[in-house]
Amino acid sequence: MPANTKNPFQHLIESLNPNDPQQQFFNLSKLKDQRYDRLPFSIRVLLESAVRNCDEFLVKRSDVENILNWKQTQTQTVEVPFRPARVILQDFTGVPAVVDFAAMRDAVMKLGGDPEKINPVCPADLVIDHSIQVDFNRKSDSLQKNQDLEFDRNKERFQFLKWGSKAFKNMRIIPPGSGIVHQVNLEYLARVVFNHNGFLYPDSLVGTDSHTTMIDGLGVLGWGVGGIEAEAVMLGQPISMVLPEVVGYKLHGTPDKFITSTDIVLTVTKHLRQVGVVGKFVEFFGSGVAQLSIADRATIANMCPEYGATAAFFPVDVISVKYLEQTGREPQTLAYIENYLKAVAMFRNYNDATQDPDFTHIVELDLSTVVPCCSGPKRPQDRIPVSDMKKDFECCLGAKHGFKGFQVPPERHSTTVPFHFSGKEYTLSHGSVVIAAITSCTNTSNPSVMLGAGLLAKKAIEHGLSVKPYIKTSLSPGSGVVTYYLKESSVLDYLSQLGFEVVGYGCMTCIGNSGPLAQQVVEAITQGDLIAAGILSGNRNFEGRVHPNTRANYLASPPLVIAYAIAGTVRIDFETEPIAINCDGREVYLRDIWPTREEIQAVEKAFVVPSMFREVYEKIEKVNERWNTLDAPSDKLYTWDPKSTYIKSPPFFEGLTMKLQPPQSIKDAYVLLNLGDSVTTDHISPAGNIARNSSAARYLTDRGLTPRDYNSYGSRRGNDAVMARGTFANIRLYNKFLGKQAPQTLHLPSGETLDVFDAAERYRRSSEPLLVLAGKEYGSGSSRDWAAKGPFLLGIKAVLAESYERIHRSNLVGMGVIPLEFLPGDSADSLGLTGKERYTITIPEQLTPRMLVDVKLDSGQTFQVRMRFDTDVELTYFHHGGILNYMIRKML
Repeated sequence: MPANTKNPFQHLIESLNPNDPQQQFFNLSKLKDQRYDRLPFSIRVLLESAVRNCDEFLVKRSDVENILNWKQTQTQTVEVPFRPARVILQDFTGVPAVVDFAAMRDAVMKLGGDPEKINPVCPADLVIDHSIQVDFNRKSDSLQKNQDLEFDRNKERFQFLKWGSKAFKNMRIIPPGSGIVHQVNLEYLARVVFNHNGFLYPDSLVGTDSHTTMIDGLGVLGWGVGGIEAEAVMLGQPISMVLPEVVGYKLHGTPDKFITSTDIVLTVTKHLRQVGVVGKFVEFFGSGVAQLSIADRATIANMCPEYGATAAFFPVDVISVKYLEQTGREPQTLAYIENYLKAVAMFRNYNDATQDPDFTHIVELDLSTVVPCCSGPKRPQDRIPVSDMKKDFECCLGAKHGFKGFQVPPERHSTTVPFHFSGKEYTLSHGSVVIAAITSCTNTSNPSVMLGAGLLAKKAIEHGLSVKPYIKTSLSPGSGVVTYYLKESSVLDYLSQLGFEVVGYGCMTCIGNSGPLAQQVVEAITQGDLIAAGILSGNRNFEGRVHPNTRANYLASPPLVIAYAIAGTVRIDFETEPIAINCDGREVYLRDIWPTREEIQAVEKAFVVPSMFREVYEKIEKVNERWNTLDAPSDKLYTWDPKSTYIKSPPFFEGLTMKLQPPQSIKDAYVLLNLGDSVTTDHISPAGNIARNSSAARYLTDRGLTPRDYNSYGSRRGNDAVMARGTFANIRLYNKFLGKQAPQTLHLPSGETLDVFDAAERYRRSSEPLLVLAGKEYGSGSSRDWAAKGPFLLGIKAVLAESYERIHRSNLVGMGVIPLEFLPGDSADSLGLTGKERYTITIPEQLTPRMLVDVKLDSGQTFQVRMRFDTDVELTYFHHGGILNYMIRKML
């Protein structure tokens, strides 16, 4: 980025190489400020961005001073701007972003402006990875069949995205079949250091997927934001953020030879959940980091949303540079990356304690204490040592309904249901594994666990073991490179023999695109009301996410996914019980087939080589022939098809004028839903299958579609009519009004139980404002903008919760929905709220960040809550009715 002529820090500019004026940079070391040398490395990235972009308008000299003064501001709320170097999107969140851009162009046109001003000025990459489903598995042609079906289902969406890549500058589309967004980012898109317009500066990004943090493992600062916030960044608006606390996470010790990176990250996740890092940066340091590969670090960084932090940063070191070399980056690129980062004191030696910066506080983990583990059955932070899995599941069976309980009566714990499949009789019981998926960016980017799974499969076949045919097994690699090295190392065939065929390159089971189970299996589960299990190498296992028929879902490393698939149940103690009895009648234990770290590393060193990455990524944008031949319009304004059920012009800008309206108090609002703790964005806006008895299904049926054509909610995020009907449509939504799990609520004036959308429509017709009551961690999970857009379209004016997940609160702000927070010690229960009251919330004309406002009930009871607009910029968005309205007015 060239220097701004108004930049007061131009005197810091120098050339990295005196003989090459094309490699200039802002040398922060020339600040000669001792505070810089004590800053966490992650904060140094924020500082460099502020220095380079300082124009005394969007970024001011005082912002630079605030960042330098980071240590002294820990007890204050200090707002600073941040301009990321780029934006990354995946198609589930990318389609609505492009829909918004197209609708914004229409709105600008109607208001007399130039629609082409709505155009990304910040580079954006969109990777299509969320559409493919596991419709076919266990066959050699499963990959091709799933990819063909993906294209048939999503052709209209893909045409729209291809139009976007033509209509908008600075937007690159990575076609379907290329890999998972975060692995493609790691292996191909990441620059680590940008070299743009003659200037060098740190790579940084925000993404419309919560697991954007995976790139932090490579030393690229990035995190997930809401789609609407990402759109503002693409249009040149800096992110306004509260200068974060930085928790130093010190790693030391050596992991046991049987430990995987998955075991480490599940341990870290539970630990940091207990520490409490929501809204904070975590920065890793210590000698233990030097023992972790970039794939291991990326696995830990990937699950950052699960432990609640904003970012999980591993500063660049020699291992980072070796990874860039391994993944095919050019030698001259590696040279300027290392030289630049050393020049600005951002290159780390983890064995040198004198480089350790100041942190807000420090926590530690001895890697030698990590044991093999899983997490579940309903949340990623609920870690269980593998040695305790059997006992833990059996405790969960009878425990009261909750995150660790299914409330199955004791007399039903031994229920079994026989069924026939492929001509043989099998039996299902509580804990039977019916889905086993090697999936997700968390693990499929890591050669050590993928090759570990392959070697375990090899040994399992050699010991005469197999996986029961009714278990839905699948392997969805994060990129073509994974398939390449699995094949070259001769383990892919063994995985196939166990049923783990390559089924596609995408998120698949991890986001609920697990496809249907065999009907015989579904009937057996239903008949016995069984708590069937899914085991996946993913990062999310919330209720109703993986599959409607698997109520217990466990996160595990790829080798453990295969182990539990062979065992056929999670009710097994691998230390004392055989994993299976082979065809010769011999007992085989997990320890007999588990590969050591040394075995895995030897194979990785021999078969994961730079030429693989170069070969795969040189043709990534042209490898999909169906994408290449796909016709798409080239007009600058999109021609909306009124018959489309995938792409529809949203109503967000209807009636938009240049004049701002003063904030309005909320008077006599009804509570649409009364919810508890840990309501996830999957509960609010599910991504999985559209149930046949849902409001969305009725809408699609009325337009001539049959159930086989419904596709998923995620694939229909370009159509607001479907998404509004899908809001709060998760079958596992627990609504206190009903006292059970159901996608329904109580329409308070009539007392009728209705689908949530239908109840909201009743309220809308009578012009009644709506409110949602919730507990702690409201909106946790995926960064899903429709979890804010949907409630906005339902007429929800505010949410009143005990606490919020960071990205979801930001999304609510972006849509003009007010996030209200109970004061410490208060909750719906402590205040005696039933949700059947009517609520009046007084919104004064003069607003300040995090101010208290009054709530009055129709009973006469009053109390105060905090309005969670955390910065002046967020208040500006609220005054405009949301961030997109603000951007349109700004463009005019």
